[in-house]
Order: sequence, then structure tokens, then C-alpha cells
Amino acid sequence: MNFSVDIVEAAPAERVALIELARSGDRRVWSFGEVSQRSAALAGTLSRLGVKRGDVVMTLIGNRPEWIFAMVACFRIGAIVLPCSEQLRAKDLRARIDVVAPSAVIADERNRAELEATGLGGSGEGPAVLLIPDESLFTGPPAPAVQLTPLDPALITFTSGTSGEPKAVLHAQRYLAGQRLQAEHWLAPPAGGLVWCTAASGWSKSARNVFIAPWIRGASALLHDARFDPQERLQILADERVDVLCMAPTEYRIIAKRATLMPLPDLKGLVAAGEALNPEILRTWREATGLAIRDGYGQTETGQITATPNDSEPRPGSMGLPLPGVHVEIRDGELVIDPSTVPTFFLRYLGEEPPTGLWQTGDRVRQDEDGYLFFEGRSDDVIISAGYRIGPFEVESALVAHPAVAEAAAISAPDPERGAIVRAVVVLREGYAPGETLARELQDHVKAMTAPYKYPRVIDFVADLPKTSSGKVQRALLRGQ
Repeated sequence: MNFSVDIVEAAPAERVALIELARSGDRRVWSFGEVSQRSAALAGTLSRLGVKRGDVVMTLIGNRPEWIFAMVACFRIGAIVLPCSEQLRAKDLRARIDVVAPSAVIADERNRAELEATGLGGSGEGPAVLLIPDESLFTGPPAPAVQLTPLDPALITFTSGTSGEPKAVLHAQRYLAGQRLQAEHWLAPPAGGLVWCTAASGWSKSARNVFIAPWIRGASALLHDARFDPQERLQILADERVDVLCMAPTEYRIIAKRATLMPLPDLKGLVAAGEALNPEILRTWREATGLAIRDGYGQTETGQITATPNDSEPRPGSMGLPLPGVHVEIRDGELVIDPSTVPTFFLRYLGEEPPTGLWQTGDRVRQDEDGYLFFEGRSDDVIISAGYRIGPFEVESALVAHPAVAEAAAISAPDPERGAIVRAVVVLREGYAPGETLARELQDHVKAMTAPYKYPRVIDFVADLPKTSSGKVQRALLRGQ
């Protein structure tokens, strides 16, 4: 197996692979023939620099075609690629470099200063540093594709660090081919259609849903290298006639709250993963587009394991059913997985032995009578107050349903009588001012929408919530503040 041969070279050379919307405002269409040529040439450049099969190549590139060329180049020669988010600072990058010891780094020129702050690129020691744009990287003789097995290493992604330090997750070549399962049953783009997964490079969802899963299905990928602007995003959906949109729940929420949703007749699918979506946001998008947002669930270590099937009606708050063939159990409220049934399960954490036995996700879920799963929070996020177990999501959903609230996080705060109480950290929409009156109004609102014992007894107003590079709220940080 080899992704660059089996998928990229196997596609008709003239078929559209990528539509690039650059930060400058320029637009360019890339064919599979062009992707094949440029990635093979870059693979040749890496090989001449001494990068061998099994070596690590780190990328620090935004959502630009060069990031994809680099990924495919590594797949071609059997190198292990570590895509990093441009949001990482020198300290974070240095930590990753120390863990993975890359043989080469491919970075965007705009990230040069941050990269040099790690100590790379100065003395000539350490990994080779290649900066784009540099056309010479893509003009040399191509490297031949190597024969790979399903268990050969392919990709490193780091956990998001929602609690604790990020860990390096090593995935095998089977992770690439295994994306066919979720591509068929969840993402489900039509052949020849256009998929826009907005995840920034460096997040595990970007590695699989920006281009790997779409290309497996014979679809094209949209790359937009610009800051998130809610109204602009809607305009791009309309102008480019996107078929399937894959966004983080935070992005769906912000667009629903801050932009003017409009009919998008070309859209055929809306999917989300990473956190459960609030019922209020689901309703808003459905009323505007006629489409339900189909949720799914997975971890950096597992890849996607549940989904709301593309041919079924979503259940509000549910992350769907296990993907076909995937075996899951609920033990003491925790989701547990049989790794042998997951085609995208990771090999191991770097520096550790491979995991054995059933995989404990650390995520608390419940299951209805039809088998649909509902996320209730991380095991360490559950709030136990006066003997009640309170998942943060229901509190957050109630708060976000209030017109004054843009975002909210519910966490535990110590209390001498109840052991713990619910503390809410709230970001307000424009036009609303924080204060005791609004705090009481929000408390009453939550009491009215859910069980009264779940209401936040403390509300703090902030300008922004701390998030990981993948957009997940870092509740561990909030608990420490």
C-alpha cells in the first residue's frame, strides 16, 4: 500500500484535487496530476537531504497546498509526518522537536521567527529546514514510491492537552486506508463533490478530513488560508458551491450567533466532531439550510469511531452510533472500545509500549434504547455536587441558548457544604454587559432549562475561553484559575 500511488496517482490526472483560497485573496485550482508531480518532486528533495523511510518530517504550514504536498511526499517515501499548527509557540514546537527528533522541517516563511526561536535553522546543526515558498523544492527528480504495510508508521499527531501535557500519538499506514469507513458512512461526499473541512493543519481531524477522506471518496478539497470570519465563511460556502462542510462545534456556534445565516442550496451535508453541539445551534442551522448537523466522535488515538449515519435523522445531542464493525461498551458510565475492531487505532504513544486490552476513552457517555450514544463529558470534567453527578455539557447548552451568551464552559469549584458547585465561565455577545443582574438572569435561565440543581452558583464573565489548537475548551486551565 502507498497513499501517493493508490489514491493520488490513481485518480484521473485532470480531476480537481484542491481549490486553494490564499490569504492574499488569490484562487487557484490544483489537479491530481499537479499534486502527484509536486509531492513526488518534494519527496525527491527530502530523499536527497537524507530523509529515509521511518524518519520524521515536521511541517509548520497553514492550510495551504504545500502542507498537503508535504504530507503526500512523506507517505510516498515512508517517512513519518508530524503536522504542527501555526498557533504553536516556540516552547511548544521545541517540546515536539525534542520528542520526535525530526530529520527535516518544512515551514512557511511566515513562521521563520517562531521556528528560529526554538534554536533551529541557525547553526546548521539538527534537522534540515526547508522554507516555502521555494519553487526549487518542487522541481527536482521525483522519488520512487516505496511498498508499505498496514503497520508501517505514517503519521504523528499530538493529543490536544485538554488535561495534562500533550502526548505524541503514532499512527500506522492503516490509519490512511481506514478513513474509508467514516468517509462512506459519515462525511459521505458525492463523487466529484467538494468538501471543506475547516480544521487547521496540526489537528488530527485536519489530517484525515481535509483531504484524505475526501480523496478516498473521489471528492475534491477546499483549502482556505485565512483567519476565521463568520460571515466570510458563509459567503465562501455559497461562492464555491461546497457540498459537505465539516467544522468544529465552536465554529458552528459562533456563526449561528454572530453571522446572518442564509440558504445554501448546494450544501448536501453538515458534520461536526470534537464536542457535542447544543440543541439551540442545531435548530438555527437547520432552519437556515434545511440540513441537520450530523455529529460524530473520535479521539486522536482512535480516529473516528461513532457517527450519525448520512442516511439517518440525527438525534439532538447524540454523537451517533458506532461505525459499522466497531465494537464499543459502556462500563461504569465510561466509553470503552475494542481496538481490534477500529481500523484507525493508533500504534502507540512515542516512548511507550503499545496499548493492550480494551481502550478506555476517559469519556463519559450514556446510550438510549436504540443504541445512540450521548456525550456527557470527560471523566475528570464531571461535577459531583451534593451527591449529584453533573456533566458540563447540559449546563453549557442551557447557557448558550440564552441570547446574551456567545460561549460558555461549566467546571467544578470547591464548596465547603456541597463538596463542589457548578461554576460557569461565560463569554458575552456584543451589546451585553457583565454584572450581577445578568448573572442572576442566566442562573434562572439554566434552572428553567434543566434540573435546578445543575445551575451555576458562580458565574464569571471573560473575554475569551482558553482553547487548544483544535478549538476545544481547556477546562483544566479554567479549574486552575
